[in-house]
Amino acid sequence: MSERSFRAPAEFPVHLDRAAGAPLPVQLAAALREVIDAAGLRPGEEVPATRRLASRLGVARGVVVSAYEQLIAEGYLRAERGRGTVVNPDLAPATAAGRSAASAPGGVPVRPGDPPGAARERERPSPDPHDPTGPAGPEPEGAVARPPLAPGAPLTDAAEHPAWRAAWRRAAARADHRPPALGDPRLRAELAEHLRLVRGTARPARDVLVTAGTREGLGLLLTALGTTRGNGLVVGVEDPGYPSLRGVAARHGARIVSLPVDADGLRTDDLPAGVLDLVIVTPSHQYPVGGSLPLPRRRELLDWAWRTGVVVVEDDYDSELRHVGSPLPTLAALDDPFAGSVVTLGTFSSTVTPALSAGFLLAPEQLRSLLEPVRSDLGSPVSAVVQLALADYLASGELRRNIARVRRRHAARRDLISECFAGVAGARVRPMSGGLHAVVELAGAASTAQDREAQAVARAAEPVPGFPNGLGVAALGAYWQHHRSDRSAGLVLGMGGPDDAEFGAAIARLRAILVEG
Repeated sequence: MSERSFRAPAEFPVHLDRAAGAPLPVQLAAALREVIDAAGLRPGEEVPATRRLASRLGVARGVVVSAYEQLIAEGYLRAERGRGTVVNPDLAPATAAGRSAASAPGGVPVRPGDPPGAARERERPSPDPHDPTGPAGPEPEGAVARPPLAPGAPLTDAAEHPAWRAAWRRAAARADHRPPALGDPRLRAELAEHLRLVRGTARPARDVLVTAGTREGLGLLLTALGTTRGNGLVVGVEDPGYPSLRGVAARHGARIVSLPVDADGLRTDDLPAGVLDLVIVTPSHQYPVGGSLPLPRRRELLDWAWRTGVVVVEDDYDSELRHVGSPLPTLAALDDPFAGSVVTLGTFSSTVTPALSAGFLLAPEQLRSLLEPVRSDLGSPVSAVVQLALADYLASGELRRNIARVRRRHAARRDLISECFAGVAGARVRPMSGGLHAVVELAGAASTAQDREAQAVARAAEPVPGFPNGLGVAALGAYWQHHRSDRSAGLVLGMGGPDDAEFGAAIARLRAILVEG
């Protein structure tokens, strides 16, 4: 039996609306049909056990049993002895003609001959004179020796497990292998399979390019767009948002435009027209406030991008580390695979180790045609050993098992944070469903809360016994590009670091700082 046959059932996005008129089993059956028709689940693959899926969705097991029975009766699923329930192995896949006839997101018909970058030429405002890189944020991938609550530090257990070490040894024995510029073919295929199984995004391996991480992937895209659209790209960024990618765009000479966010993520009801070339978003887990972009906003964003010719960069940095609710689809899963607008950037720094400096870029065909010549000219920055090791590690299924372990540990740390700060006057742990960090909001008048934020960050940075480098918490206000007087105040806490006892002690010290005022 092959290694892949041992993999756990694929995860797929399911949204059940208890306020809708349709019963929950009917809604679940419809959602599973869509996943199967979109090749998110393939003939012969297992579906989750009824108890596991019911627990994930927060419904009674009978809801899942009823949905499965309906799909078994329709021929979508089959109950097999010794394997549980699987997608019917005899089920014919959806035809390519049927898929290509679908409309683009938002109901706009797909026009294969008209790429999203072919929007009309437009005047661009002159560049801002201020420094567009913004305040300092999380340190770059690969940083070491961080304080226990520093944002952006992942759990790095994967690199210590035998499966990763074995994959690395096998790769080192083939170090003379030279992968093509776009990436090792086997790794590209494994990345496409990983996106299908973990992120519900069924795209061919040719749409995946190997990168040295999200920042390198964004630089590649900006270089490709700069050669086709001319100099002086205008890039929209979430405000507040992740400073690292904002800095990459600025270093490529882009003019940065701030785009407001709220509790659900990017505000798509007020996007500018005729200004932007590219927009960088974190739809699955907005950084740092943690909102998940609702489906209506996702469709509104993609419709706007199609109409305006703007390229949407989806930063998928920590979206796999969702520990509450159903996993969310990527924007790319809603986009057209030929003439779409979405480029998804991903990395393995949060699920394997930041020291790896490896990731991927997923692009629709017409945008990919702009990226491939640039990558061929510049060459690949990812070594053959890293690519071969990643391909083996992904094929073994161990990465998915490690993601499940990390989710459980993050969920436990999230619960600890909520319990620890309960009852602290003027402090509230912001609801978050996943990711590498948590946010403690500070209440009160804006100026008072911001003063309290600055004082808490300063005290948390002080070396004390047990924490010679301080705690490492960041000010929530540091993530705004423009320091508005009415911005929210709070503390951003990382949930990485391998030592659970040290993490617990650090949280207790931070609580004492806030209580002491």
